[in-house]
Amino acid sequence: MACRVPRAAMMLALFLLTSMSPVMHTELRAQSARRLDSVNRMRYAEANARLGAPKAGEQRVVFMGNSITEAWAQHFAALFPDKPYVGRGISGETTRQMRARFADDVIALAPRVVVILAGTNDIAGNEGPVGNDVIQQNIAAMADSARAHGIRVVLCAVLPVYDYPWHPGLEPAPRIVALNRWLAEYAAQHNEVFVDLHTPLADERQGLPRQYAEDGVHPNLAGYRVMSPLVEAGIQRALGAR
Repeated sequence: MACRVPRAAMMLALFLLTSMSPVMHTELRAQSARRLDSVNRMRYAEANARLGAPKAGEQRVVFMGNSITEAWAQHFAALFPDKPYVGRGISGETTRQMRARFADDVIALAPRVVVILAGTNDIAGNEGPVGNDVIQQNIAAMADSARAHGIRVVLCAVLPVYDYPWHPGLEPAPRIVALNRWLAEYAAQHNEVFVDLHTPLADERQGLPRQYAEDGVHPNLAGYRVMSPLVEAGIQRALGAR
């Protein structure tokens, strides 16, 4: 004869399973994030070892960022000829992930300047919902670490986005504008350089037009040609700062 489970016991079991599932989900997500952080920290390990220390008089600049920076670096030779500029972008990364590898991919390379272009993947929700305050904390932590090691900081405005193709409907434009306002204020307060990449690229919807980015997020070569001289001017200001 089948054993009948009391209704009260069944309800208790169902309650425990339901109540535990968010905790288990959070832990699994945290484990996945830690594994990805470890993979990303190793991404440039060999390249960093080959690069070695800056040569005497070398004004090395490291670009820290996500896929926008990763693709940008492929054009460095043409856009920044004869410059010792190093790209350390990883596609999809949030500011939390960049912060996790900042010591390996920036501090250890001993650049004169670091260019930080970060935040759009946080707003896109790549690691789940996150507020601008968390993005600000992560960027400030990276900038603080750079300053503590004598590295000048160039903070770039987050590029305009009207909608993310992989996460539509977020209406990110106002958040990006607000974050850029904070970046400019932070840079002024800490005597760092802020480069406004948003204004020259934005259309009437505060998005990135097709002429600069086919998907509305990732710049094409025309977009990088607008960005590069602005950032170069920012780098030169940083190098000249006392």
